[in-house]
Amino acid sequence: VQLQASGGGLVQPGESLRLSCVASGFSLDYYAIGWFRQAPGKEREFVSAIAWYGGSTYYSDSVKGRFTISRDRASNTGYLQMNSLKPEDTAAYYCAARTGTSRRSFYDLSAYDYWGQGTQVTVSS
Repeated sequence: VQLQASGGGLVQPGESLRLSCVASGFSLDYYAIGWFRQAPGKEREFVSAIAWYGGSTYYSDSVKGRFTISRDRASNTGYLQMNSLKPEDTAAYYCAARTGTSRRSFYDLSAYDYWGQGTQVTVSS
């Protein structure tokens, strides 16, 4: 059972990146997918989540309107499209999977069952 996050990189302010989170060893179909980020010296924070059925999405205020979360069941993958990136978006980004029927908050790190390794996003001119 593994989540593999990828797609990070170094970009200039205003540019875009798309992060991917591929699951192996299990199906994401009945899991909510969350994205979190952690900047140096800071706690890991919620960025976005999508419900297992894909109908509901959630965003932190800091990324709302710039980031879009999605999922593709055929490829067992979650995505985070990040537009209009800002230097304050610089962080290691982590994807996570939470049992779809869980009543725990999408914002709660401890609610997630599986975590991927981080992928670094650096926004700098």
